[in-house]
Amino acid sequence: MIEALNIMKWPLVACLLLPGILVYLGMHIVRREIIFVDLALAQMAALGTCLAILLGHEADSWIAYCWSLGLTLIGAAIFTLTRDVKHRVPQEALIGIIYVVAAAAGLLLLSRNPEGNEELRRTLVGEVLLVRPIEVARTFALFLGVGIIHFMFRKQFLMISFDHEQAVREGISIRLWDFCFYVLFGLVVTSFVHIGGVLLVFSYLIIPAVCATFLADSISARLAIGWIAATAGGIIGLYMSFTRDLPTGAAIVCSLGILLLLAGITSAFRRRTDSKTI
Repeated sequence: MIEALNIMKWPLVACLLLPGILVYLGMHIVRREIIFVDLALAQMAALGTCLAILLGHEADSWIAYCWSLGLTLIGAAIFTLTRDVKHRVPQEALIGIIYVVAAAAGLLLLSRNPEGNEELRRTLVGEVLLVRPIEVARTFALFLGVGIIHFMFRKQFLMISFDHEQAVREGISIRLWDFCFYVLFGLVVTSFVHIGGVLLVFSYLIIPAVCATFLADSISARLAIGWIAATAGGIIGLYMSFTRDLPTGAAIVCSLGILLLLAGITSAFRRRTDSKTI
């Protein structure tokens, strides 16, 4: 047990501290019904890392981070401009296209790199097992700042996601607050991609939020359930990774998937029980 804690200490701290803001943002994404926007932004961040590597920079350098953030913000601007505009092509299709093109571009950029396959694997599944204390502290400080901004302007952020029509009636600048939301979202995604990879970012954002949606109606209850699911999934995934010698990121994703299945079964059973009672 002591050996496990020594090896998994900082990955455990990362999985306990960092997903909190991801769960909250995931609730916004699920409510907006643009489920794959986080996957697309995470892939844009990964593409920025690929560009930096191609230019001769280390994947964990500040220059690589700036490239990732820059491309993520471009994606944020695109999603902001296309949210309320009525096109023949739905926004979800544009999100999917951006994801696929960014993924293909990353493959092309690193195809001639001697360590290209390893770098592509790292952008996909991350290296949460090798996370350093300074990375956890720096990322948590950033996430805390994002959380404070969301708390200060919670009325605007919650209204544009959960009550869009009311926001329009009250004259809230939808485009402005949408862009602010995506910029903060991009900061979070870019930072976590460097630790957990694209798959873990998507899983922490969406799966706990969907679990909470199955089991609760109020925002506060959903947030609590989402945090519990994210914490449980992280701990179970780390334990399975250590005891079974499995890839850490993939183990956490699968653990979250199992929790989602249990939440879905619980929700279906509860609905059936309620219908029989009525």
